[in-house]
Amino acid sequence: MIKIKLRDDVKEYECGVTPADVCKDISMGLYRNLCACLIDGVSADIRTPITEDCTLELLTFDSEEGKHAFWHTASHILAQAVKRLYPDAKLAIGPAIDNGFYYDIDCETSFTPEMLVKIEAEMKKIVKEDLPIEKYEMAPQDAVDEMKAKGEIYKVELIEEHAGKNEPISFYKQGEFTDVCAGPHIPSTGRVKAFKLTACTGAYWRGDQNNKMLQRVYGTAFPKNAELEEHLQRVEEAKKRDHNKLGRELEIFTTVDSIGQGLPILLPKGTFIVQTLQRFVEDEEARRGWVRTKTPLMAKSDLYKISGHWDHYKDGMFVLGDEEKDDEVFALRPMTCPFQYQAYLNRARSYRDLPMRLAETSTLFRNESSGEMHGLIRVRQFTISEGHLMCLPEQLADEFKRCLDLCIFMLKTLGLYEDVSYRFSQWDPDDTEKYIGTKEQWDEAQGVMKEILDDIGLNYKVGIGEAAFYGPKLDIQIKNVYGKEDTLITIQIDQMLAEKFGMEYVDRDGTKKNPYIIHRTSIGCYERTLALLIEKYAGAFPMWLAPEQLRILPISERHHDACFELKAKLENEGFRVTVDDRAEKTGYKIREAQLQKIPYMLVLGDKEIENGEVAVRGRKAGDMGTMSVESFIAMAKKEVDEKVIN
Repeated sequence: MIKIKLRDDVKEYECGVTPADVCKDISMGLYRNLCACLIDGVSADIRTPITEDCTLELLTFDSEEGKHAFWHTASHILAQAVKRLYPDAKLAIGPAIDNGFYYDIDCETSFTPEMLVKIEAEMKKIVKEDLPIEKYEMAPQDAVDEMKAKGEIYKVELIEEHAGKNEPISFYKQGEFTDVCAGPHIPSTGRVKAFKLTACTGAYWRGDQNNKMLQRVYGTAFPKNAELEEHLQRVEEAKKRDHNKLGRELEIFTTVDSIGQGLPILLPKGTFIVQTLQRFVEDEEARRGWVRTKTPLMAKSDLYKISGHWDHYKDGMFVLGDEEKDDEVFALRPMTCPFQYQAYLNRARSYRDLPMRLAETSTLFRNESSGEMHGLIRVRQFTISEGHLMCLPEQLADEFKRCLDLCIFMLKTLGLYEDVSYRFSQWDPDDTEKYIGTKEQWDEAQGVMKEILDDIGLNYKVGIGEAAFYGPKLDIQIKNVYGKEDTLITIQIDQMLAEKFGMEYVDRDGTKKNPYIIHRTSIGCYERTLALLIEKYAGAFPMWLAPEQLRILPISERHHDACFELKAKLENEGFRVTVDDRAEKTGYKIREAQLQKIPYMLVLGDKEIENGEVAVRGRKAGDMGTMSVESFIAMAKKEVDEKVIN
């Protein structure tokens, strides 16, 4: 007998029982909604035999793991439908992603919207058949032979990559369809009641433009039709807020083919917002003890070889020159750390110099693949609020908390804090070639960070293999309007690069030691932050960030002089103001100002001019009545100074 803990209850079962069996024993209702399970906190297949005492958590679609298994199963249903309709199609990969799934397929037939409808119809047949989903395993060579016999060239490549590990290859079978897969999956196809194929795009195999272009079919799925409809409505609303669409409509940014992907042009409105954010960030950093540096945009390969970027990050860099032909090869900087270290190395340091907090508004360059480019979210040139802090071991925890406090302050001020989550990104001990340093160094650095995070009481998830090559990091994650998660801010602990660069300090006992380094951003990449602000506020920015804060609307031409006098007065108070003096009706001007999301409209006619007043219309509040110019200025100044989010 084995003991299985279920929430607060412990029950005994025969050895070999599966999570699905346990679920049936507890509640058939729960079993009908079962999507996934965790055994001792690790994701497992629901038909995995349990052979020893454990803690079992049974998960429905309401959980992240449950959704992942559900959507993963939907991707297999998609693949099975494609193979039924197009037997010669070759399958690549089909993972669950945020809000759904996709499958990459090599097929001679182009999947038009009409073809997706045909595939959906076949998927409905597979769901109606309610095929049980069964897992089995094969030896690597047998698995290769089977996939070769079926002509599944992409599956063969994936299996051969794992063959060296000498571990069995797992397969999942549903009816006549079999797929190489690590799982997990839900019990049967019949549970995927509601689904929709949403798009088809091109995708290079393995994301490499030198490989063949495949067709990537996207979809989403839910246990109930009502949930699917609700999701599709949210997607339609998200499209209206999509920064890639709205940012162009509001003339915040644009892109130009002749300049290239991932190289956006910030138009005057976008430039103003980013400059306002930069001033705010730099002033706040200075208030908290950070001093500024300004370093070059490029360096010789020698610098990157010292830091390790040349060996671990070269493919992500823009290299200038040919190593085989040129005496000196340069590269545009992908990050600022090896440059800022030179300020520390400028002279000898003692423990009295620490902590040293160096900040820089840095323009960086990263050679992202063309398929990854998206508006302002992922670009090849970007500007970031980057900083590096050198400190003593006993200062590390307090300085880390100060960095996190700065980030939280920024996010709250921008109104983004409620949308974030935290990830403790660690190294992958099974793939040590990706990193520098020893296991002992990584264990120490990760142990220190875990102690700090737990002391703060931060609710975080662990991301294995997500660390920087030189140290663990805390990633502050945020989702865009479509639910896709990206990293906005990072805080990293590094005890390795100081030694590589010969960064030392003389301690109290006269010995030389290497400082700890904290790498951090305070607001992240300005372009990505701008994209998130566009989506968060649908272009209706808080007044302190709005490129145009006030628009004055004269009722007729005879009021123009008074309007321009008021404009000068308001500009003298620091406001950004325009006068709409076109020969249009006032109602038309108001509607246009609303569409352009101007925070306040000030209407002036005979009565307002005579009384020294303005008729105020708020972007959100509508008609606010008349008030004296002085009263309006006081109200508007308070809103700007306090950075009010309304």
